[in-house]
Amino acid sequence: MKSVTLGSNGIYSFVEKLKNEKVFSISLLLAISTSFFIKPQISYINFKVLALLFNLMIIISAFESLKVMDKIALEILSKCKNTRTVSRVFVIVTFFASMLVTNDVALLTFVPLAIFTFKKAKVDSMKTIIIQTLAANIGSSLTPMGNPQNLFLFTQYNLNALQFFSVTMPFVVLGMMWLLLLNKSVLKEEINLSFKTVHIEDKKRAIIYFILFLFIVFSVFGLVDYRYTFLATLLCIIFMDKYLIREVDYFLLATFICFFVFIGNISNIESVQEYLKHFLQKPNMPYFSSILLSQIVSNVPCSILVSGFTDNWKEVLLGVNVGGMGTLIASLASLISYKIYMNENEEKNKVYLNKFNVYNFVSLLIFTFISYLYINYL
Repeated sequence: MKSVTLGSNGIYSFVEKLKNEKVFSISLLLAISTSFFIKPQISYINFKVLALLFNLMIIISAFESLKVMDKIALEILSKCKNTRTVSRVFVIVTFFASMLVTNDVALLTFVPLAIFTFKKAKVDSMKTIIIQTLAANIGSSLTPMGNPQNLFLFTQYNLNALQFFSVTMPFVVLGMMWLLLLNKSVLKEEINLSFKTVHIEDKKRAIIYFILFLFIVFSVFGLVDYRYTFLATLLCIIFMDKYLIREVDYFLLATFICFFVFIGNISNIESVQEYLKHFLQKPNMPYFSSILLSQIVSNVPCSILVSGFTDNWKEVLLGVNVGGMGTLIASLASLISYKIYMNENEEKNKVYLNKFNVYNFVSLLIFTFISYLYINYL
């Protein structure tokens, strides 16, 4: 009787989780529906992307459990004297952290800390959270491991570091300037913050994970075979922190698999293939299609879809990263900060969304135009 109850609870929690994983549900539906017309093939799946994503998610969970990011943030915040400076620190830390630990993890780490800090100062954190969200989406654009769409495109187009950074660097540098300008709108009030000291208790474990992280980064850039780092990561976790295997976002991995199948299927439908290839051959269409489609389905599935029909990787790469601004679902990382803020400020839902839309759509328009000029210069 007990096992049945547990089983029922497990199914119920899975169904509840599935309701929140709308992108996965859509991707699964698309993969299944198109498989009725075209027989799916295992060759559709990019196992390198999946292995690298798994490695990064595991190592980031390890850093979180060791409170490495908290330690860095609190050391910086202890030197802040007013709310605008605190906001700027959170924006900058989120911006740079997202380059290494992905945009969603940067927000999961630093948004709750920002809310807690501003609550102590008795100041609303809304503007800071919104700018932090932009910071995570812009900052993560710099590196292949900063967000899932970058990692996918880096491997999909077999890019080298020079090619990749030549496209992302100007956008990110200008983005940093824009973020600092936006931060001037945050209220400036004198404060005196005090925090409990955060200690990294197991420094040996932290060093081991940092070395492993370096090897994972090397594998992203092709300096180490990703299969070796996947095996090393798996063995390391099994022997050191087995519980971290449960921390992996398997819905994200499954979403990628479903989109690989969907794109593979429609790529083999001749009429669809010809239309999309013809459409995306038009000047600047990969760029504008990536931005517009990101607003509707988010930039991760958009990158998989558009890249399947064009070799113009520069426009796709820049388009999906610029397209991370705009709607709340343009980058799924934006939903993270929204949900965290709403947990404690449910009555401010409408105000938050209005302000979020203003900041994001103004940013989207500015960078769509600037990046369009740059992509044509390239």
